[in-house]
Amino acid sequence: MRTLNVSIERRGKMVSAGSIAGNGPSDARFRYSEGYLRDPYAAAISLSLPLQEEPFTPAQTENFFEGLLPEGFTRRSVAQRMHVDEGDYLSILHGLGRECLGAICITEEGEDREASYEPADERQIRALAAEGASKSVELVTRAHLSLTGATGKAGLYYDERRNRWYLPRGTAPSTHIVKQSHVRLDAIVTNEQLSLMTAERCGIGIPRSFILDTGHGAEHEVLFATRRYDRVFPPDPELISGLPRPLRLHQEDFAQALGIPASAKYENAQGGYMKEMFGLLRKFSSDPVTDLLRLWDIIVFDYLVGNTDAHVKNLSLLYSADLTGIRLAPAYDIISTTAYENSTRDMAFRIGGDLSLDDITEDSFRRAARDAGLGERMAMRRMEEMCGRFLSALRESVEEMTAAGYGKAAEMGERILQTGGIRGFL
Repeated sequence: MRTLNVSIERRGKMVSAGSIAGNGPSDARFRYSEGYLRDPYAAAISLSLPLQEEPFTPAQTENFFEGLLPEGFTRRSVAQRMHVDEGDYLSILHGLGRECLGAICITEEGEDREASYEPADERQIRALAAEGASKSVELVTRAHLSLTGATGKAGLYYDERRNRWYLPRGTAPSTHIVKQSHVRLDAIVTNEQLSLMTAERCGIGIPRSFILDTGHGAEHEVLFATRRYDRVFPPDPELISGLPRPLRLHQEDFAQALGIPASAKYENAQGGYMKEMFGLLRKFSSDPVTDLLRLWDIIVFDYLVGNTDAHVKNLSLLYSADLTGIRLAPAYDIISTTAYENSTRDMAFRIGGDLSLDDITEDSFRRAARDAGLGERMAMRRMEEMCGRFLSALRESVEEMTAAGYGKAAEMGERILQTGGIRGFL
C-alpha cells in the first residue's frame, strides 16, 4: 500500500492535514488525520471534502487531487518522462505535488522539503517560448510543480527589482505562471492579453499579466506571464536563496469544490453547472452578495468576448491565509476562442438552458438569472452596462497594445467583434 502525505499552508506554515492511502487510483482514499481534526483551527482542504473522521471514497479523493494535475498532452508527456502510466494519478501527484495551485503540498514519508531558487538564464526562457509544451514538461518535472490545464506552462519566480527569472526547486513557491504561444492558434498571447485588458476595463477583477518577449515578437519568441493571485508577500518574508518567499493562499476550482471530475469540466446534457456555482457562493462565500454579482459579470463577459472555454476548472475559489474565508477568485484564462475559425461555438456550460453562443439571447440570460437566484432586473441591468462598456474597453485596449508594439491587436479586436457574443449588441 502506498501513502502520500497531504499538507496545507496556513498563515505561512505547512500543516499536516491527512494522507492518501491505497494500492492504486482505484482504491486510494483521502483521510484527515486525527491530529488535524483536533486542531481548533482546522479547515477542510476542499468544499467537496468536509472535515470528517471517515475516509473519503476513491471517487471523491480522485476528483479533488486529480484536479491538481495537468491534462492532455502535458499530462501524457509528464507521465512518459516519469516512466509511469498516464492514468496513475497518484504517481504523477507524488512527482509534481511539492508545489501545486493553491496551498497543497504532497510528499511521501521521509522526503525532505528543501526549497531553493535557481537563476533561469535567457537560453532557458527562450527555449520555453520556442519549444513550448516539451520544455514546460521538463521544467515542471524538475521542479516538482503541478499546474492544471492542457496548455504548456511553467511556474517561475520573478524578481521585479532585478528583472530576473528563477526556477523554483523543491517546495519553493513560484510567483508567476508562464505559458508559451500555441503554435496552432495564431496570436494567442495577444488574444489573451487583449481579452484580459478589456475585461479589466469592464470592471472584471483579473491578475496582473504581461507579454514576455524573448526575441523580436514572433510567435515562437513570446510568452504570457500571469502573476499568481494565490501567492502573496508578507511584510517581513523569510528568505530562500536570498529571495523573499511568498506565502501560499489556498484555492480550488469549481470542479474540485463541486466534486466534478476534470474529465467532466464541460457541461453534459443534464446541465446545471451555473446554478451549482452560484449555490456554492451563496452558501460559502464570506461576501456572497459581492461574489454572486462578480461571477455573473464574468459569465456575461465570457459570452461577449466569445470565450467558449470558460469551464468549471477556469473559475475558482480563493481562501484567506488562515483558511477561514472564501471568496470568488479573480478571472483568469480568458481568451476569445471564437476568434479561431475551427473552435467550438458551444459555451462550456448552459446559460438559461442554451449552449451554443449563437442560440444565447437576452432571454437566455434572464432565465439564467432566475436559475441563479439573482434579481432579474438587477442582473439584466448589469449585463446592459457591460455591453455598453465593452466596445470602448476593447478599443482602448487595442490602442494600448498597438502603441506597445503588438501589431496584431487591431486584427484580433476585429475578430472578437465579428465572432463574439458582442456582435449581437452592435
